[in-house]
Amino acid sequence: MRILYLVLAIAGTIVPMYYFIGWFMENGWSIMAMVDAWHANLATSGLVWDLTIAAVTLTIWCLVESISRRNWAGLLAIPATYFIGVSCGLPLYLFLRTRGRG
Repeated sequence: MRILYLVLAIAGTIVPMYYFIGWFMENGWSIMAMVDAWHANLATSGLVWDLTIAAVTLTIWCLVESISRRNWAGLLAIPATYFIGVSCGLPLYLFLRTRGRG
């Protein structure tokens, strides 16, 4: 399972970045324009809030478990979640959490 988590973390980085970079190339490198695009309609706004709540939940889980397990490497999932996305942060955390378990 550990290798699967790593593969998913890599895919969770590459796939979204492909679309984000494509969007930036077409529309300019404005973060605010991208945020506006995320709220273009109710469906995309719902998806943004869904991912935001998932990111906050993952952050709390990473903090609590990393502190209780003293698995400080698990904290790397927090910046991965906010700079890349939940699709990278969650499998990365699971990969780091299972370190030493095979």
